[in-house]
Amino acid sequence: MALTPSTMVALGTRAPSFRLPDTSGELVSLPEPGSHAATLVVFMCNHCPYVKHVAEELARLGRELPGRDVAMFGINSNDAENYPADSPAAMVREVAARGYVFAYLFDEDQSVARAYRAACTPDFFLFDRDLKLVYRGELDDSRPGNHKPVTGVALRAAIDAVLEGRPVDPRQVPSMGCNIKWKG
Repeated sequence: MALTPSTMVALGTRAPSFRLPDTSGELVSLPEPGSHAATLVVFMCNHCPYVKHVAEELARLGRELPGRDVAMFGINSNDAENYPADSPAAMVREVAARGYVFAYLFDEDQSVARAYRAACTPDFFLFDRDLKLVYRGELDDSRPGNHKPVTGVALRAAIDAVLEGRPVDPRQVPSMGCNIKWKG
């Protein structure tokens, strides 16, 4: 496990489109601009201790956000051949165990992770109604072993700002987690 920060892509960057299979095999695409008040894309996986640490909060967000007109997608871009705990079959089990209700997608060729410049798991990207990046940073300041509660306060503040029509604070702290397990 290599502790890796998010790349902190430039705010205002347009969300790269995607069309990826979910855990049922159905292809899911990034919504069109204007479809939702905001869109949250989370690069995640099953085995990373940093994702496991925040999994309950991810499930909570997945239940809450649709009622607030926020689309949420989890994307697993890890090399499943070398990390079978992140395989599509394991993702099905993870969705059931965690109670995820958001689309959990598999990026087998890792092209979506590369397009987003995702670096770690978890890596959070929040886009406004026009699919322009307004937040890329940590969920909150809790990390495995630091004994701080997982609240999602940083990401939730950004979501609230977007939904209330306020600017998102540009001072954002990078997310930290396991590096994406790149192929080859």
